[in-house]
Amino acid sequence: MKDSRWLSLIVLCTGFLLIVVDMTIVNVALPSIQKDLGFSQSGLAWVVNAYLIAFGGLLLLAGRVGDLVGRKRVYLAGLAIFTCASVLCGLSFAQPMLIAARFVQGIGGAVSSAVILAMIVNLFPEPLERAKAFGIFSFIASAGAAVGLVAGGLITQAVSWHWIFFVNLPIGVATAIVSARLLESDRGIGLGKGADGLGAILVTAALMLGVYTIVQTSDYGLVSVRTGVLAAVTFALLAAFVVRQARGRNPILPLRLLRSRKVAGSNLVQALMSTAFLGFFFLASLDLERVQGYGPMAIGLAFMPVAVVMALFSVRFSAQLIGRFGPGAMLVAGQAVAMIALAAVALGPVHPNYFIHLMVPMALLGLGGGLSFPALTMIAMADVSPSDAGLASGLLNTTGQVGGAFGLAVLATVAGGRTLEMLRNGADVGMALSGGFHFAWMVCAATVVVTLGVAAVVLRDAVPQPRIGEEPCLECEAAA
Repeated sequence: MKDSRWLSLIVLCTGFLLIVVDMTIVNVALPSIQKDLGFSQSGLAWVVNAYLIAFGGLLLLAGRVGDLVGRKRVYLAGLAIFTCASVLCGLSFAQPMLIAARFVQGIGGAVSSAVILAMIVNLFPEPLERAKAFGIFSFIASAGAAVGLVAGGLITQAVSWHWIFFVNLPIGVATAIVSARLLESDRGIGLGKGADGLGAILVTAALMLGVYTIVQTSDYGLVSVRTGVLAAVTFALLAAFVVRQARGRNPILPLRLLRSRKVAGSNLVQALMSTAFLGFFFLASLDLERVQGYGPMAIGLAFMPVAVVMALFSVRFSAQLIGRFGPGAMLVAGQAVAMIALAAVALGPVHPNYFIHLMVPMALLGLGGGLSFPALTMIAMADVSPSDAGLASGLLNTTGQVGGAFGLAVLATVAGGRTLEMLRNGADVGMALSGGFHFAWMVCAATVVVTLGVAAVVLRDAVPQPRIGEEPCLECEAAA
């Protein structure tokens, strides 16, 4: 039984690895795609944005659908959509075809990944085993980005950009076949328990419009009139969704879920953590390419200390540390280490020696992530009943994606503003770019300080509570 559970975890992580790798592998191939299909600079952004809009917009809905109709069924459906759309991406010979295929690929990625955390919760009910399982999952989520950078450079240079999508076909088919045989089937709680069609439309439209607004800020500005109008419409849709959930008979997002301090606080921390970590990786990639002169392969290898250290602690040590000190303490410790790493990079020289100035902060960032992400996932899912686990999983992924996208937009604006200021003051291009990146990294470190405060105050270890949606344990309360 135990062997089959760990094999199931490997299968789930393989499916998630496909999705994570795809998010970064495309970035390396963008120059080749632009040259081959004749994209303009603004048009090329839609190769990434089409995926992000579908992915970020459907995570919450997909997680709830998994609760209702069965998570295995939803996971396999998402994997099939993602794999088929990958083939269409590889076959694309025109701009509209590739953008449309990327949108469908984002749908598949959202549908499959939204239920994975919930499936891991059900596979590993024992806390220590669950911590280890979440550690492995967190490592896959983080290391996949580095794998995508290396694989994207290698495949694009050796063959063509089409094959960064074609490689998903054999892996996706094999993963689907093994998943269908190995994963336990679940029936779900039934559509009658949460088939809120209007609520689904409102939240999906709000999230898609919100992600669209964020990714378009690179063209129109973060404080432009257009951005403000779209943001206002997004918040209006979200407000209508909340009202619908409060009054509807079968809400797609029961508001009782957000009454939990752990659920609400962990989602806030997830958004802030995603801002800091994704912001660092994105801006560091630009710095290594534009200022330091690294090629695609070198950029991927430069991030390897993050993946290696995160793997070591996520898989080997995080579960034992969480079991001994508690997830709240490990979350705070991990964020403290990440803050030191980001501050060290932000205060480093314009042209650093990699082995002296970058390798150690990269390793520390991996340590911070290896301690933080498994702990945060445990906290987020701790108070959630099995019937709401898919929704909680989708919600955590959604806040990570939307928070990370918004954070990237803010950090890119901050970095760009600092660069323009330095150029006006007579700095050369390399110095100005570096100044913008270093200033943004300091903002990342400041964000982690805020995260530390939230984690210490809101997510401090508390007396175990009954899961949301379940009756309280009177014997436990009496004993307390």
